[in-house]
Amino acid sequence: MMVDSTLTQVGKNLSEAMRILGDGQRELEVGTERQRFSRSSIPGPLQGDGQDVAAILHLVHNLIHEEEEEEDKPSQHRMQNVGEQGHMALLGHSLAAYISVLDRERLRKLTTRILSDTTLWLCRLFRYENGSAYFHEDDRDGLVKVCRLVINARYEEYASEGYAVLSFKQPVIYQSASGRPGLGQHLCSQLGLPLSSLCTVPCNTIFGSQHQMDVALLDKLIKEDIEAGKLPLLLIANAGTPGAGHTDKLARLKDLCDQYSMWFHVEGVNLATLALGQVTSAIMAANRSDSMTLTPGQWLGLPAVTAVTLYRHEDPALSLAAGLTSSQPVAKLRALPLWLSLQYLGHNGIVQKIKHAATLSQQLLQKLKTLASIKTSVEDELSSPVVLFKFSQEMSAASSGGSVDGYCAGEKEVLDAFNRWLGEQLVQLVPTSGVDVVELEDEGTCVRFSPLLTAAVLGTQQGDVEALVEKLSELVPVMSSTMCLRQDFREETHRHSPSLIYMEEPSWPGLGVVRYEPQAEGMDESRRKQELEKINTELLKKLQDLDTDITFSTGPEFGTEEDCIFVGMVTEDVDVSELVDTIAALGRDIEESGRLLENMTEVVRKGILEAEIQLQKANEEKLMEEGVIRQLPLVGSVLNWFSPVQSSVKGRTFNLAAGSLDSTEVTYSTKAQTGRPSLQDTPSSSSKKLPGQRLFRRSVAGSDSFSETSSIGQAEEITRDGSTTPSRSIHPPISQPAPEDLHSASNVFPEKISESSEPMQRQEEAEVASEERQPEGQEMEQSGR
Repeated sequence: MMVDSTLTQVGKNLSEAMRILGDGQRELEVGTERQRFSRSSIPGPLQGDGQDVAAILHLVHNLIHEEEEEEDKPSQHRMQNVGEQGHMALLGHSLAAYISVLDRERLRKLTTRILSDTTLWLCRLFRYENGSAYFHEDDRDGLVKVCRLVINARYEEYASEGYAVLSFKQPVIYQSASGRPGLGQHLCSQLGLPLSSLCTVPCNTIFGSQHQMDVALLDKLIKEDIEAGKLPLLLIANAGTPGAGHTDKLARLKDLCDQYSMWFHVEGVNLATLALGQVTSAIMAANRSDSMTLTPGQWLGLPAVTAVTLYRHEDPALSLAAGLTSSQPVAKLRALPLWLSLQYLGHNGIVQKIKHAATLSQQLLQKLKTLASIKTSVEDELSSPVVLFKFSQEMSAASSGGSVDGYCAGEKEVLDAFNRWLGEQLVQLVPTSGVDVVELEDEGTCVRFSPLLTAAVLGTQQGDVEALVEKLSELVPVMSSTMCLRQDFREETHRHSPSLIYMEEPSWPGLGVVRYEPQAEGMDESRRKQELEKINTELLKKLQDLDTDITFSTGPEFGTEEDCIFVGMVTEDVDVSELVDTIAALGRDIEESGRLLENMTEVVRKGILEAEIQLQKANEEKLMEEGVIRQLPLVGSVLNWFSPVQSSVKGRTFNLAAGSLDSTEVTYSTKAQTGRPSLQDTPSSSSKKLPGQRLFRRSVAGSDSFSETSSIGQAEEITRDGSTTPSRSIHPPISQPAPEDLHSASNVFPEKISESSEPMQRQEEAEVASEERQPEGQEMEQSGR
């Protein structure tokens, strides 16, 4: 069989392009090429000589993976699994460009055949007899064209008079409250209708599913609109709501539309199950609708494939006026990618993919029933293709039966935060499962598993469902323990008030939020705010450095609370009392460290001034005792040799711990430094913990009389009854010098003092050295240096 060489080349080029773009681990060539692509995100001028195909594809690849290269880690985004059927869909786009250049007659015949085949296959596959098809890129565009068709059909003079005829009898479009968000507004915008032409019908509140349209209330609304002189035009029903995947009562709604001569349109993911051998009666009623919108690209994992709206109408002129059909052959080529893909998969392959997705839902549903604290929400346990589940646990004393109504507003917000965290964790841990987080009005925040929308795209298999359940079984106990310990954390934080403040943040999925408040008095608001930010920032760093499984953070990026410590999820063996005590102790440690540093600066400055004054006074007294003659350099030395005199100038020592200036006379007489007790006199906390022991864990034997918080050097000793005893060992201990070694940090300041008084003391150096000879290393004396 002869094959057009151009078609063969198109296929080869597509395969090569897919190979280059799909290779996420490909290394770019070194040198100029890497330098050229390193700034590809910056727009630049068009090159004059042009580039070859390989260079352009490399540029596209670099733009796709640019974010991964900047972060130097694999992307966490879920990528579509492009299989062989996906290559066929992509090949269709390439062939459409080639076919469009054929001569007009051949193009017309080919496009007519493609459109007829695809329409016939889809109508038979989804049990929609005698239907026509409109292929569109935007999945809302089909409904817009259908609305124009209905307007043309119901308003006979619309083609000549235009929108003026609508003012005599305003059209009304009805949609469900649980329908696709923004769909009704988009219709009014595209059709030029006021928003008053859109009527949102509430869902059931007493009987039936809370996601299904209330048929009785719809009937009442239609009658009211007719009495008001309006024209009921079209009803949009759901075969699988966007959130919960529930199906409206299609049969009753169709009867109601026939009664009032309304157009009945159906959309939703559950329409995919029409291709299965066994279809529920609720879904089967969709084949009676006047039109339905299908998205086979999502269901079958076909990239860049158009959505399809199947409809029934006998007047081709009105269909052409509404834009559902086109006289341009090129417009019909939109069906080419789907035409190729359907032939590649075949009827059995299409049914198998949809059946596989439905089986995954049933598998997950059965496994979720065995997990505690997990509540499921499905429309039909035997055939629902969408599974909703959420973490649900009693938070108040009164039993609520797991329903949202049983919780107060704050508790419901906490549960929503926990379920939002659960969904985010599952997306990261099992990305091929395709789960996502949905916000529903009645159920709150839930995790949704809708394999009809994701399984074919992500390649979800039964092993992914098992991995999902396994991770879920690991996360649920952590969430349960955290939920149970939240109240204990609040109470323990209040016990440390006012230094620790518990912050009410129900949207935080964790143990809780605290803030350390500085206790210093006399600070203005600006200084206090700076101190608050400084202490809590340093406190967070210290907590993050601890050897513990608990996560500490600054909270969500756009949170309402600032300068707070957000404590994450915890396990059941966490000692909340020890945790809060440690946070409070570290906060006091940081606050007192800063306060001590500020005080020490002032103390040292005052000590230097006092030492200078005392030394100057001592020198003056010495001058009065010895006379002026002894102060002369040559005469004084000879006189002192013949008649030595006992010096009365005493040395000085500066005690950093006490902040006092003392005499060294007692030191020299007893050969031991005296004064206030050193910081070493108080027991210091050990900076080490037992091997393999984590912080904040309750001891199995229950003999944890010695708290593990001692391993971080906090400023208190935690007693068994919860009281705290302040300790003086809040800083690393300052070593005091022995008589034999007085080169300590506490004696560096007298050397500075002597330097400032050097001009007054040079004359006394020889005399002091001769009359006060001390053992080597005793440099505490300040009289002659």
